[in-house]
Amino acid sequence: MQWFGKGSEDVEDRRSGGGGKTILGGGIGIIVVVLGLIFGKDLTGLVGQLPGEGTGQQTEAKTGVPEDAEGRFVSNVLQSTREVWEQEFQKMNQTYENPKLVLFRDGVQTNCGYAQSSVGPFYCPGDHKVYIDLSFYDELKNRFGAAGDFAQAYVIAHEVGHHVQNLLGISEKLDQARGQVSEKEYNRLSVKLELQADFFAGLWAHNAQNLKDFKLDEGDIEEALTAANAIGDDKLQKQVTGEVKPDSFTHGTSAQRMYWFKKGFETGDIKQGDTFNSSNL
Repeated sequence: MQWFGKGSEDVEDRRSGGGGKTILGGGIGIIVVVLGLIFGKDLTGLVGQLPGEGTGQQTEAKTGVPEDAEGRFVSNVLQSTREVWEQEFQKMNQTYENPKLVLFRDGVQTNCGYAQSSVGPFYCPGDHKVYIDLSFYDELKNRFGAAGDFAQAYVIAHEVGHHVQNLLGISEKLDQARGQVSEKEYNRLSVKLELQADFFAGLWAHNAQNLKDFKLDEGDIEEALTAANAIGDDKLQKQVTGEVKPDSFTHGTSAQRMYWFKKGFETGDIKQGDTFNSSNL
């Protein structure tokens, strides 16, 4: 993908060495987040129950377009999602609120609690921010074989998809179910939420093609599909535990994730992304 405009200013760079003031503290918190992607160890079924402990100090964020190439890329993707979703919300006679995107290393304090990098990229509905440690992209490439800039863009677009769900009140379906349904049913609803975020990422890719500052390169969509395939619950569980337990899925199978991203890309129609009432799951 190529971006020819200015990146989004809504980026908070909390990576060490950023030159900001130092914030003391941290502390113990409970993460209540919508996880977009998981890797490393099997975190299946732990959505909303990820204890983390803050250690040491955090660097105050530098806000704006980052100066390094990786940071600028993230900023560019965020700007493209903003332009796409502003148009989509206008069609619904609503106003889109752009999320902040926080770059961090190792761990980060959020309004949802403290999170470590091992959680993977995530969205915190409590502060309307997407969080990502860019070392995740090395994991995506080296461990899962999902290389390429568009695979990286897909990760961000998926998390922004969770922000869209939050703004539209869709995430409340999962919040309301917490503690009210069985673990199996809660996991089923979580899968539907995650697959819709994949659909929204595909919808972004479809509509971004019409932006004047955006250009898809040959092979971009294949990169996104490779990433979606690599991080399905079935493949992750098989890799970590050697077996697959469908009742514990929280993100969807590789086939499902590819299907819904592709459906979003091919249709570009938000009305086609109601995973909660779809039988194709």
